[in-house]
Amino acid sequence: MKIGASAALDGRISLSRAIGGHGVTCQVDVLKQAARQSETLHALLIRHEQVVYAQAHQSAACNATHTIEERLARWLLRARDLSQSDTLPFTQEFLGEMLGVRRTSVSVVAHTLQQAGFLKYARGRIQIADLEGLRESACECYHTVSQYYDTLLGNLPNR
Repeated sequence: MKIGASAALDGRISLSRAIGGHGVTCQVDVLKQAARQSETLHALLIRHEQVVYAQAHQSAACNATHTIEERLARWLLRARDLSQSDTLPFTQEFLGEMLGVRRTSVSVVAHTLQQAGFLKYARGRIQIADLEGLRESACECYHTVSQYYDTLLGNLPNR
């Protein structure tokens, strides 16, 4: 199954994969046709791909230069922004995969963030308890990616 805006921009292969959650689905051909007929939709799909591209670049740099704690805080904040919820359904195994580290590393860092009062977590569920504290723990990459999103796609509510 192809996912992402690139499928409607005549992408030959999908560079993304679904990982669960909620979303909107439609037939690729229907979205392609709609994008051909609407310059506004076509431009929006391009801007979405620009955000995804910028986020991938920023993540690569972040993974090379920042601590696991900073990266985990950044990742949880972006997930919170996009889901518009302080409760996130992530396991430590999943977070380890997203951050490119072992689950045990996520466990240690999540425990540190929980001890600081920023998070509450149980198996498969993370509750952001202190948003400002978590923001202070995140690296500057969180703000950089948020600015890309805001500039290209508009502000997210509840940030």
